[in-house]
Amino acid sequence: MSADSRAQAPLAILAKAPIPGRVKTRLMPALGAEGACRLHERLLRHAVATALAATSPQCITLWTALDHDHPLFRELADRHGIRLRAQPEGDLGERMYQALQAMDAPGVLIGSDCPALTPALLRRCQAALTDADAVFLPVEDGGYALVGLRRADRRLFAAIDWGTHRVMAQTRDHADELGWRLACPAQLWDVDRPEDLDRLAKHSDLLT
Repeated sequence: MSADSRAQAPLAILAKAPIPGRVKTRLMPALGAEGACRLHERLLRHAVATALAATSPQCITLWTALDHDHPLFRELADRHGIRLRAQPEGDLGERMYQALQAMDAPGVLIGSDCPALTPALLRRCQAALTDADAVFLPVEDGGYALVGLRRADRRLFAAIDWGTHRVMAQTRDHADELGWRLACPAQLWDVDRPEDLDRLAKHSDLLT
């Protein structure tokens, strides 16, 4: 995809610095702290590459956590021309709300846990905001890998049991209460638990 044809809509990536013992903690029993950290870095690099394949770098903001001045963050910003901003305090819902609220146009937000997200699917989600009030990519464990909004509203993210299988269902309920039209172009899988590693190994090409 040429640079001229990439989307000009805002895109946010929530990212933790790769610090052993602080990232992918649920994978540590299988990979150890160092192994889980290395996988986290690979997933983050993949997420940035996916974003860059669909979106102009000047429209991408990497929202950082744990160590805002980590060398990996500086490398990604310097190499690709994306912006860095520190994630605010608060739970996941508040941090997502703030990142979406900071956008000057309808845009999408992703994490770094979903190697199955492709540039083509990302572009589909961006395009869905032409008609829908919100777009989501649910994942099999009950959460979601992408959220896009025409306008940010804190109520969408209030009283959510983050980290549980109820996240997407509760979010749908909030969207219904707001009277919003939702688009969910696909259901994906992410890498959070030891059982996800077998699937990732079968799709090792995703992180090459």
